[in-house]
Amino acid sequence: MYTTINKISLVIMLFALLTYSCKNLTDMNINPNGVDPANASPNLLMATVITSTGGTVLGLGYGDIAGVMQHTQKDGWSSGHNNYDWSDQTWSGNYGILRNAQEMLVKSKASNLDFQTGVALVLKAYNFGLIADLWGDAPYSQALKGEQGSAFFQPVFDPQKDIYLGVIAMLDSANTLLSKNVSEYKEINSSQDILYAGDVTKWRKFANSLALRYYLRISAKEPAVAQAGIEKIAGQPANYPLILDAADDAAYGFVGLGSGDSWPTTNQFSTDQSNFTRIKMCSTLVKKLENLNDPRLAVWAAKVKIPLVVDPTKADNYDQIVGGKRIISQKIANDYQTKYGLPLDLDQNYVGYPPAWSTFVFFYNLSPNLNQGDANPHASQLNDIYATSANPLLKVRMLSAAEIRFSLAEVALKGWNAGGTAAAHYNAGVKASLDAWGLGASYSTYIASAGVVYDGTLSQIMGQKWIASWTAAAESWFDFRRTGLPALVSGPVAKRAVLPVRFMYGNNELLYNPDNSKTAIAKLQATTYSTDGQNSNWTKPWLLQGTNKPW
Repeated sequence: MYTTINKISLVIMLFALLTYSCKNLTDMNINPNGVDPANASPNLLMATVITSTGGTVLGLGYGDIAGVMQHTQKDGWSSGHNNYDWSDQTWSGNYGILRNAQEMLVKSKASNLDFQTGVALVLKAYNFGLIADLWGDAPYSQALKGEQGSAFFQPVFDPQKDIYLGVIAMLDSANTLLSKNVSEYKEINSSQDILYAGDVTKWRKFANSLALRYYLRISAKEPAVAQAGIEKIAGQPANYPLILDAADDAAYGFVGLGSGDSWPTTNQFSTDQSNFTRIKMCSTLVKKLENLNDPRLAVWAAKVKIPLVVDPTKADNYDQIVGGKRIISQKIANDYQTKYGLPLDLDQNYVGYPPAWSTFVFFYNLSPNLNQGDANPHASQLNDIYATSANPLLKVRMLSAAEIRFSLAEVALKGWNAGGTAAAHYNAGVKASLDAWGLGASYSTYIASAGVVYDGTLSQIMGQKWIASWTAAAESWFDFRRTGLPALVSGPVAKRAVLPVRFMYGNNELLYNPDNSKTAIAKLQATTYSTDGQNSNWTKPWLLQGTNKPW
């Protein structure tokens, strides 16, 4: 009896103690010097959403998609970059960004903050558009609702078309919200807006430029919708201002104080430099820039440290460095070509790596450094600025005046109202790109040079747009899928004979949302190249079905 009473008393004491402790722990977990999350300003979320969105864009455009679009190649750890040998392509990070964007949107609306609401809509539209671009059908109407209960734990996949139209609608709303007199906005925190420092007009230009991007994206499948939307924007510049000058680019730089706020291949905080040295220029881009005598090449690439020279008069085993050049015999050059299937690149200034050339890319061009990721003195590294932590030219480039100008040139070429001629927009696009890279003084000479003078073809417009997408190659990939331009050819050891056109649905979706995943996969169009199954990087989503593009 006594023991039983003691046990009951002990339970009561423990319950009381736990109740008191939990209450006090809750109190203790509120930072007296911080901000109550329930009352936090959406300004505090803005920098996080901008940088996480920008980080995704840079990760694609300077990472594997730069390999797909043949801006760069890697000579170490290269299968995804060079050969498109991709596996679990999860979108969890993308939806993580969207959760923060949604929280910013909800708080902004609740506080009647029109500027912050407009910015949140732009960022939300940007990320949903990117998901639709990469995967195709995806959760949209039922996304970001997990807190509402289990009914949304397995969201349906909305059609790619519907997501695009939803993105455009969000951006139209953003344009309206951002169209007021500046004095009507409140609580703008310029320090949290790392993109435009609270400049409402520039955010409005970003919203409309992004809408133009997506109208053009759907132009082959929904030409009437696209034409009406584009002509509305281009024909009413006062109501729908655009990013038309490099000074308004949606781009931001780096602080450079640590690895987390620096250019991704910096070697300033590590003794291991392979993160930088394994990335080489791709020969496709190098040769194009050399043929055009393009001044951007010297900004993006480093010259070959030790050029190769073949001297037919030398003995078969001759191989010496003389006067800063490596002189080799004709036999050594012939043996190299026989073994690897292509000749040595004897360019004395810039040498790029061929796309998906060999699994032994670290031997390229007689490199004496045979470890993955070593510097190759006979090929072009990137410019040394890409090994630094910060530089005025090192920016996350989310959307540029060059892109918009080239897009308008394409629109004009279609015969639609683009607010100017194709030639005028093309020339302005070239100038905007040169301005963005500090080369504005080169414009007059460059625009008049052979191969650059406007020739009236879509191929030339898309070629310059591809060049201008350096470090932002994902947008060029989306253009390539839609137009087949530039006409890039897959390398000999790439996973397929043509370039991929989408990301695969990741394992999380296949495992935890199987029914909706299977429905979306069944809607993809199988192709000759999707031999690894329906959920392939070579199956075509709605946007490409029936277009015969890009292949």
